Amino acid sequence: MAAIFSVSHFTPLPFLYLLILLSSYPFPISSFNITALLSSYPDLSDFNNLFTTTAVAADLTTRTSLTLLVVPNAYLRSASTSASSHPSPTNLADVLRYHVLLEYITLSDLRLIPPTGKIVTTLFQTTGRAAANSGTINITVDSSGAVTFHSPTSNATLLSPVKTLPYNISILSLNSLLIPYNVDLTASETRPPLGLNITKALIDGHDFNVAASMLAASGVVSEFEADEGGAGITLFVPTDEAFSDLPSSVRFQSLPADKKAMVLRFHVLHSYYPLGSLESIVNPVQPTLATELNGAGSFTLNISRVNGSVGINTGVLQASVTQTVFDQNPVAIFGVSKVLLPREFFGSNPIDLNEPSGGGGGGGGAMGTAQPPETALSPEYPPIYSPPNHPGMGTRAAETVGVMRILLVMWCTWICCHLFL
Repeated sequence: MAAIFSVSHFTPLPFLYLLILLSSYPFPISSFNITALLSSYPDLSDFNNLFTTTAVAADLTTRTSLTLLVVPNAYLRSASTSASSHPSPTNLADVLRYHVLLEYITLSDLRLIPPTGKIVTTLFQTTGRAAANSGTINITVDSSGAVTFHSPTSNATLLSPVKTLPYNISILSLNSLLIPYNVDLTASETRPPLGLNITKALIDGHDFNVAASMLAASGVVSEFEADEGGAGITLFVPTDEAFSDLPSSVRFQSLPADKKAMVLRFHVLHSYYPLGSLESIVNPVQPTLATELNGAGSFTLNISRVNGSVGINTGVLQASVTQTVFDQNPVAIFGVSKVLLPREFFGSNPIDLNEPSGGGGGGGGAMGTAQPPETALSPEYPPIYSPPNHPGMGTRAAETVGVMRILLVMWCTWICCHLFL
């Protein structure tokens, strides 16, 4: 005998609730590996190599909703601004950042651009090195439908879409590089190697003896000095007082040598930022040298302007820049008020470093105090999850979840409709 399923006492209300829940539930967006995506296109190999050699690809691992403008080999090699001219590494990296639009734009979106054009912000604008709004690109569409991307010094025409991962990244090919204002890509690197002795510079600063000793003992100072070329480095160095103010509960000096070295790398950005650039930085979440060894999204610093000075939030504590120790391109060294403690080693609970070491209240560090000011990424550019372990894996997972979500919504809709019949 066939079983009879009765829905006479079944109400569609729970299904409607489920439908609404499925439609609004924020599934996480998996990260993507831009160099892995571009590796599928042999005619983009030169452009992909530039992303790899300048480390700009690492800037994209913590972003989503992007449009990447790429130039095929044939056009890139014929340009006088080709990489064969050995341009300044900093200028080359900034030119590539100029080709990353902080907005997801598809071919259909381009067709809707008004006659006056559309201004779009690029990743270059977030570096603080773009004068005024020179880190933007103007996109126009003429009467014939040709799409042109304009910079103050150059133009490029859209060739074709390359790849689209919906709402995550759109890749468009152009017939020429776009050069931002006041960036001379044809000029070779003429500055002599700085060869700064970082330890000596700290000792000469008279208030960084502890940091200088730790850098020398750990051996990481040689890594920092080797990174002075290219995009340069920015060091945040705690004062001697900052080390003495560490609560007894923070057993920094008891860390194993490898972890202590990682904390020191956590104090260094792999790019040159003068004080003015830090004060006007657009993207507050910055990777450190420790990030490069542990994966995207880890060991990051949140940098913003707080109460008239540069604030640095580690997720455990809030520090501030107190002085400029050294600033000559490509190296900037700043004194900071506290030892920067990464949450990966010291947890996510805030630590009150204003309480004297060994003070009352159950130990040196007061746990559970008020969180420092929140300066996370704006909702427009949310952080993404799951660092890429294999090329395209995160993308396939996100697409699978999306398909399952659509099927569930369709099923619930079908049930609700039949309950009313």
